[in-house]
Amino acid sequence: PSTWASKFPTAAGTRQSPVDIVTSQAASDTSLHSRPLTWSYVPENTRAIVNTGYGWRVDVDGEGSELIGGPLEGSYKLEQYHCHWGVSSDVGSEHTVDGNSYAGELHLVHWNSTKYDSCGEAAGYPDGLAVLGILLKVGEPNPEMQKIVDLIPRIYHRGDKAEITEPIDPLKLLPESFSYWTYLGSLTTPPCSESVTWIVFKEPIDVSEEQLAEFRNLRCYKSDEGACDDIEGLIINNYRPPLPLGNRELRECGSA
Repeated sequence: PSTWASKFPTAAGTRQSPVDIVTSQAASDTSLHSRPLTWSYVPENTRAIVNTGYGWRVDVDGEGSELIGGPLEGSYKLEQYHCHWGVSSDVGSEHTVDGNSYAGELHLVHWNSTKYDSCGEAAGYPDGLAVLGILLKVGEPNPEMQKIVDLIPRIYHRGDKAEITEPIDPLKLLPESFSYWTYLGSLTTPPCSESVTWIVFKEPIDVSEEQLAEFRNLRCYKSDEGACDDIEGLIINNYRPPLPLGNRELRECGSA
């Protein structure tokens, strides 16, 4: 929303996300091939799921997790992951590809633990954060995503939080192909800090219509409050539209 720019001046910057990924403009970068993107996650370090008022977020203890290589300098720790979706499955992703939207987008948020002491500190620096973006398309039910879907009834209202006892493996939420696009951008929610190296996988993952429908049952108000919009206060369009890439470089690694 344009009102963000008045409250959060960074939101009017030139390094904002998401963007429309115009595939013909992506430059193939051999340096990305020579530095493979690698990661390790600890499913048992999944801690809790929370309704933030604009979606669900899974918080993790990043100890033992690591994202390195590709466009990144240093080691990045997993902090949390969350999702964006639309009122129907023809919209919902934040990044679009050649103008086309997907049904949703999963974001795995990491912070630069080589240079900074916390995710909060890292978010204030241009190389502070790295986010893996996974596009969601309607298809078969996703078994790992189902673990999150099963917890949604426990966090219907804003501020609701539930402990996670069954480990969730972020690795199983990634596509089979690790080809990706990368560019320098920002957080897509306030304060829209321009501190993110985006890595958006070319291959989407399947989720079912029923799984997306459960996400749309989340409420953006507290259990003791009234609805905060006309459709019963449902969280149904929690994505930010694409912003201009401008003179930023869009690079790619691997073919789709």
